[in-house]
Amino acid sequence: MAMFSTLVSPHIAKLHGYTPGLQPSGTGWIKLNTNESGYPPSPAVAEALQKEIGNDAFSLRLYPNPTSEPLRAVIAAYHGHGLTAGNVLVGNGSDDVLNLLVRCFSNPTIETGFTLPSYSLYPVLVSMQDGRSSAIEFDRSMQLPVEAIVSSGASAFFLTSPNAPTGVAFSNADLERVLARFRGVLVVDEAYAPFAKENAIPLLARFPRLVVVRTLSKAHALAGIRVGYALANPEMVELLDRVRDSYNVSRLSQVAAQAALTDRDYYDRLINKVVSTRDRYRSKWTIDHGWFSYESAANFIFVEPRNRAGRSGKDVARSVYDFLFARRILVRAFPNHPLTGSFLRISVGTDEEMVLVDQALIEWTRSEKQS
Repeated sequence: MAMFSTLVSPHIAKLHGYTPGLQPSGTGWIKLNTNESGYPPSPAVAEALQKEIGNDAFSLRLYPNPTSEPLRAVIAAYHGHGLTAGNVLVGNGSDDVLNLLVRCFSNPTIETGFTLPSYSLYPVLVSMQDGRSSAIEFDRSMQLPVEAIVSSGASAFFLTSPNAPTGVAFSNADLERVLARFRGVLVVDEAYAPFAKENAIPLLARFPRLVVVRTLSKAHALAGIRVGYALANPEMVELLDRVRDSYNVSRLSQVAAQAALTDRDYYDRLINKVVSTRDRYRSKWTIDHGWFSYESAANFIFVEPRNRAGRSGKDVARSVYDFLFARRILVRAFPNHPLTGSFLRISVGTDEEMVLVDQALIEWTRSEKQS
């Protein structure tokens, strides 16, 4: 930084970038720390990609559709509720979409709001714009702070539902209470909504200041493809298109996403399997170990380990994390917030992976080294 200290924008010089989940090197890891799917995408995805390359690989020299227009139409039809391509914006992953929203609604003179704990990318994106952040803290009940959001004065408020990292989903009734009175833009980040019982898409027709953000990284097992999208009022989509990078979604990503969204039966079965596994192990760890976890509407379990003395805390969570890590099982810890410090987030893997995690947790509870 010293070489560029007099040249870089001051707010960038102070910026701390987003820290993604650990990406281990080597083989043999059970990787349950970044909420990727434990299962492969639909076979239709590979077939579509092979067809796109095999029929005319020479076409890869050409730019993709600049607005992802065919994919926008597929997304609108997939969700129904009267949506059209004009209600859809496609991004290079949902992070791209979130970045576009911050570009539009954040600057040094207005506040952009979000909850804590939540997706830790939000404050980073706001800081990149030299914007002002307004954070509202959850308490342990994880009840939606409706009044605090309404009175926040934020130009845009980002809310993950289901929440990350707790997995708690917020009802449409609560969202309506916010939307009826909040004068800014409410961005409901639904990365995990396919695993939940309810989502905010039906509210779009009545609330033009609502933006729903989705990704194909989780439920559709396409984290490596990088496709996300916003569902919103056409005027909002037009604003986001103004600040969107040209050709922001690759030709192959557009093809893969369309194929995934047209194989609904495959993904319905996959999602049901993940939900069944999630609920089984959350119940098991509650009953077998007496560990608290929030009712999850996502593809992970946010669990609070207790040692044999019945004590929980940041050191206990770290002990379990280290125990699992030594056995090449990677989960996620969140030690920097008082609400999350005593918990671990464990992504739902395959049945075989979850058996090994469960066995390791049983080992830890019996270990004489824990205290």
